[in-house]
Amino acid sequence: MADMTTATPGAPAGAAAARVITYREAVAEGIAREMRRDPTVVCLGEDIGAAGGVFKTTVGLLKEFGPERVWDTPISEQAIVGAAMGAAMTGMRPVAEIMFSDFLACCWDYLANEIPKVRYMTGGQVTVPLVVRTANGGGLGFGAQHSQATENWAFTVPGLKIAAPATPADVIGMMAAAIRSDDPVVFYEHKGLFAAKGPPAPPGHVVELGRAAVLREGADVTLVALASMVPVALAAAERLAAEDIDAEVIDLRCLVPLDTTTVLASLARTSRLVTVEENPYQGGWGATLVSVVADEGFGLLDAPLRRVAGECVPLPFADALEERVIPTVDKVVAKVRDLATY
Repeated sequence: MADMTTATPGAPAGAAAARVITYREAVAEGIAREMRRDPTVVCLGEDIGAAGGVFKTTVGLLKEFGPERVWDTPISEQAIVGAAMGAAMTGMRPVAEIMFSDFLACCWDYLANEIPKVRYMTGGQVTVPLVVRTANGGGLGFGAQHSQATENWAFTVPGLKIAAPATPADVIGMMAAAIRSDDPVVFYEHKGLFAAKGPPAPPGHVVELGRAAVLREGADVTLVALASMVPVALAAAERLAAEDIDAEVIDLRCLVPLDTTTVLASLARTSRLVTVEENPYQGGWGATLVSVVADEGFGLLDAPLRRVAGECVPLPFADALEERVIPTVDKVVAKVRDLATY
């Protein structure tokens, strides 16, 4: 499998490097590539057909593949995920869309109690190779019921893989890996990144799930981020560089599998760690990562482990208030400054 572990992950060489694709376009392109490759791949969800998806992430799929493979569904998250489960158990590779990640709560029995347990409970006789795509996260003023970052919900469920790409090329490469996986994958697409642009993925691009990317090398502190927090961490690293603090930035890309090897290797160079996550501080993925580091890499540390995370409150509508809840560049810079002087 092709992988991206350099400062410009997934960037193709040559003249194509000048081209760009948006994150939302990459979602549709990633799905289309797999549908062209494998006739068992189908899509289902609310308004994903003629409407092209509420976030325009499935534009063109109905026209190319027809209603036999692109299914508009009723407004029922249970029906969508339940149908996807049945289809996956009988030979298809469904890609189901749940419009907002907050609505995963509406189909939580299927997602947490049924789908991830089938392969285990049948001794591998039955697999459930499906992808549940969902628009995730805040920063757009959608309010408490449409703005949550819910990776930490799925992170508590054994049997689910969790992908959360930060760049268009990663969207395409990780979508390929997710659809080809014989285990169920929850694929988080961050709403705040849909308009972001980046290099297109080369043909046949696949990014192994569970392989983090070092986006910026540094010697003083390691910043580990996911999804929309990746550009926040990179911006913080640039600001800190002006203060002679050299930050290394890691994009985890996946929570399950979790690439602790790359994080520990970075800590061997920097000896300091700050996690940057949109999930609430209470129960966020950063807590698991720092506990692993405390267990397996304590001797690498020259300072305490630190976390920058969302506040443990419902997301407000107002921009000024939402910014108080979600991690910002200023918050990351302040945390690193304190750690640098420890």
